[in-house]
Amino acid sequence: MSRPAPVTPSGHEEDPAGNCLRELLVPDRCAVLVQELQEGVVGPISRLSALAEVVHESSVLPHAAKVLGVARRVGVPVIHCTAENLPQGLGRNTNARLFVAARKRGMENHPGSESVRPVSDLGPFDTDIVLPRLHGLSPMTGSSLDSLLRNSGVRALVVMGVSLNVAIPNLVFDAVNRSYQVVLVSDAVAGVPQEYGAQMIEHTLSLVSTIASSEEIVDAWAGTAA
Repeated sequence: MSRPAPVTPSGHEEDPAGNCLRELLVPDRCAVLVQELQEGVVGPISRLSALAEVVHESSVLPHAAKVLGVARRVGVPVIHCTAENLPQGLGRNTNARLFVAARKRGMENHPGSESVRPVSDLGPFDTDIVLPRLHGLSPMTGSSLDSLLRNSGVRALVVMGVSLNVAIPNLVFDAVNRSYQVVLVSDAVAGVPQEYGAQMIEHTLSLVSTIASSEEIVDAWAGTAA
């Protein structure tokens, strides 16, 4: 008979394969991915008001900032995965309603504009990396993220950001399909409506990733030196 997987204080199994959180988050083998927590998506200038409101109401940014602060101290790479569009729309996606709706709302996200900057609460700090994607829904396929992580020996990814409707599941699935272990920061992600986001975590993402709160991740890194 198989041994039950360990359970975190939040009530989730620590890992689908039975590994404990501290073992997954060895600093020299993991990285933190901050998905689209940028001014034009969740900041004051966001055209996605419902999503920005949920992010504010659920304190996503303070929870994310807590994880990022400790990650930097213990030497874990912090990568801001932003969404950008090239000038004149070169290579821009037109094959889904989501992309059309974003353009109608005026979400141009030009490189260097305020809309593509990570929200100020989260950096970027000098040691952070800002890695834009120029097409698609996931930095695993829309940027050089996968190659950079593999070249650095990263095996586990701490994922936070938006949204639980589309981009976060896409990123998690892409990472799992490429053999990464994924740790999802349960209180540093959001979707619309908020109840749907909770259901996405409970019924889908918990099957393929480790679900842990920001506090649990901070505790796992406690006492680790850079």
